[in-house]
Amino acid sequence: MQSTLIDAGPLIALFDKSDQYHAKAVSFLKDFEGSLFTTWPVVTEVSHMLGFSVKTQVNFLTWINRGGLEILELEYYHLLRIIELSEKFGDVPMDLADATLIVASEIRGILEIASIDSDFYIYRNIRNQYLTNVFI
Repeated sequence: MQSTLIDAGPLIALFDKSDQYHAKAVSFLKDFEGSLFTTWPVVTEVSHMLGFSVKTQVNFLTWINRGGLEILELEYYHLLRIIELSEKFGDVPMDLADATLIVASEIRGILEIASIDSDFYIYRNIRNQYLTNVFI
């Protein structure tokens, strides 16, 4: 089964009908076969961006709870790697959510990501591998 990381952009678009990527996000999820993974900072970012509606935030969290995606847990010691990535890609700049997705990639060996950001064409994991963006 295909394992893919998912960034905030497609998730925001999925739950915000006014988002320019909404139709693409719906289509992507409809056709996707596999498991989606993300991190708590991504969930936090999505919830913040869906702050225009508590109902929409709850719908997002309910979707996760029903198995829409799996949230990967990071440990305290992963903070050093997040700092290292943030410094290495500071000129991009890499935000916390993006750094945690790269760490999740390293932990789980996942090399695919769904993102609206072009930054993932720049970021590389500890094995110097790029993630393949399957969304754009």
